[in-house]
Amino acid sequence: MRNRTYIYGTFERFWHWNQAILIFFLALTGFEIHGSYHLFNFENSIIWHKIAAWIFLILIVFAVFWHFVTGQWKNYIPSTKNLKAQFNYYISGIFRGAPHPTHKTVYNKFNPIQRFVYLGLKLLVIPVQVLSGFLYLNYAYPENPIQIESLKTVAVIHTFGGFGLIAFIIAHVYLITTSGETPITSLKAMITGWELLDQDDHSSNLSPDEKVEENQIN
Repeated sequence: MRNRTYIYGTFERFWHWNQAILIFFLALTGFEIHGSYHLFNFENSIIWHKIAAWIFLILIVFAVFWHFVTGQWKNYIPSTKNLKAQFNYYISGIFRGAPHPTHKTVYNKFNPIQRFVYLGLKLLVIPVQVLSGFLYLNYAYPENPIQIESLKTVAVIHTFGGFGLIAFIIAHVYLITTSGETPITSLKAMITGWELLDQDDHSSNLSPDEKVEENQIN
């Protein structure tokens, strides 16, 4: 039995959409700094890229605090359970109309592949992007004596990380269309906060009082 559940809280949705906007804006200004095109002009792109980077860092700090306070960090614990089944689903099952091998709950929002990908994003890709970006922008432009050539490796790493984030967003947008009953189910849930979940799985995380409160809300 499925139950309409408030799965994405206000801050989670605020963090998710602002993170997406900031990554897009950082990519837009970052690739102009890289010389890929001319849109804002070079100097403005540097200024706005720095500002967006600081906002992004502040958002990360609040997000980390929120994850630990609410217990949502549990969603990122790697698991090999149903990992093979999830791979098979993405490779062939999804094209045959096979049922999804995992079921979403409040503290199990991600399938096994998502857990590994999101954990890697949070512990590797984003930290590397933040560190390399601040190092490059704060020491290469424009008043610092360090030569740009001396930070070439840092710039290359940061650029590859930018391509990685763009690839992740493209894959993420595609995969969310496969995780719900309709292509927009997950997208709608991240806007409203509500989604239909298996009642038994979700209810096991609630106390009797919380179950009564949720039934009253629904």
